[in-house]
Amino acid sequence: MQKRKGVVLAAPKSGSGKTLITCALIEALKEAGVNVCAFKCGPDYIDPMFHRTILGVPGGNLDTYFTGETKTKEIFVEETPEDAFAVVEGVMGLYDGLGGILEEGSTYHLAKAISLPVILVIDAHGMGRTILPLIQGLLSYDKAGIIKGVILNRVSKMFYASLKELIETELSIEVLGCFTEQKELHLESRHLGLKLPEEKRDLKEQVCRGADSLKETVSIERILAIGGAGEKDAASPEVDSYENKVTYQRADIKENDTHESKLRLAIARDEAFCFYYQENLKLLSKRGFELVPFSPLHDKKLPEHISGLLLGGGYPELFAKELSENDSMKTAIREAIRGGLPSLAECGGFLYLHKSLKDMEGRQYSMAGVIDADADYRGKLVRFGYVELTEKESCFLPEKEGIRGHEFHYFDSTENGTDCLAKKPTGNRSWECVWEGENHWWGFPHLYYPSNPSFVEHFYQQAGLYQQSKLKQKDK
Repeated sequence: MQKRKGVVLAAPKSGSGKTLITCALIEALKEAGVNVCAFKCGPDYIDPMFHRTILGVPGGNLDTYFTGETKTKEIFVEETPEDAFAVVEGVMGLYDGLGGILEEGSTYHLAKAISLPVILVIDAHGMGRTILPLIQGLLSYDKAGIIKGVILNRVSKMFYASLKELIETELSIEVLGCFTEQKELHLESRHLGLKLPEEKRDLKEQVCRGADSLKETVSIERILAIGGAGEKDAASPEVDSYENKVTYQRADIKENDTHESKLRLAIARDEAFCFYYQENLKLLSKRGFELVPFSPLHDKKLPEHISGLLLGGGYPELFAKELSENDSMKTAIREAIRGGLPSLAECGGFLYLHKSLKDMEGRQYSMAGVIDADADYRGKLVRFGYVELTEKESCFLPEKEGIRGHEFHYFDSTENGTDCLAKKPTGNRSWECVWEGENHWWGFPHLYYPSNPSFVEHFYQQAGLYQQSKLKQKDK
């Protein structure tokens, strides 16, 4: 399998500044004329959304728990053009994998799987010589010898010179530069990962300022060299400016050309529903679906001539009033599903199908009413982390096979479903979940379809049967 160029940015722990430095590096590389693509290690779909929308570069997820070493590398190679330079942002600490204790699923595991060197981002604020055993400890665990450089974050330029000499002399690891503390540059959080792009209109400006700062104090040339590329390895493709993006996210779904063999899949895509793994969408498209975006917030009806419906995750609780007031859309979705339209709903989409949703202030709003249950805010994380789901009766998946996903939600339902069993990858914890039938799957877990493509195959077949039934009705 062909090798690709790029680097993995990792850190000893979360909160070290990986995200800001990753974004600044991507922007700096773009400005240098490098063809850049970006990935996030792990299940977070928000960072890749930032990469695509704010930075204008292709972005996706790579996760060795979801797809194992071989399949993950296949995805990486397929999604990274030969002339591109990949910037991969790590997750948590470099060696923190499943349950925080295993290597599987860690940034280190991914870097080895995709054969990319690691650059450590070390938060040096308030540290002096103590930084040596910290870096030495990380290097001592690197049995594959893939840590190739260090960037010091939140350190003054004056003290940086002393630290650089100290580290390179005593540890024989190259220090590539520093990123000085800049309190005006910050990326805020909400629930999981970053705020949505639409909520931070000055983010592009912040990233550009960060890139300017990075170029002054970090050797972009050395990063390219470590990653296997030259300074002007490839031209960057033209991208739309952030200001030209539509109000709600439709830019990164491109409808396929209409073709008789294509089955039209309506996919909720707006401020309230925006969490989608790009690998899922590509697998749906590759199988034969035409992805047709629509907005449960702004549109009054479903797209015409559809054979399936996908309601992804997002923040319906922040738009509960608007969703509740859009009666025509709620009715259209309820009647379509009751009429046999195959449907998938995950997390936020699952909440939307409920009878009602109570927001964080305790205000209750009516939802689509497909599921005879209510959902409300619990004030804390209800369930969090990786899961593998198996069916009690084989339907979407071959018998005895599972599909992997991730949960992260503060809301819960009075009826989470009982058709599947979710199990954590570490420990013995498991629970019932998911409303499932021959042509629908509704539940909290965000599924990663490439972990079991049979899921998409079954859904596609159900969409085909639905289309055939509609054509027969039309001919009568």
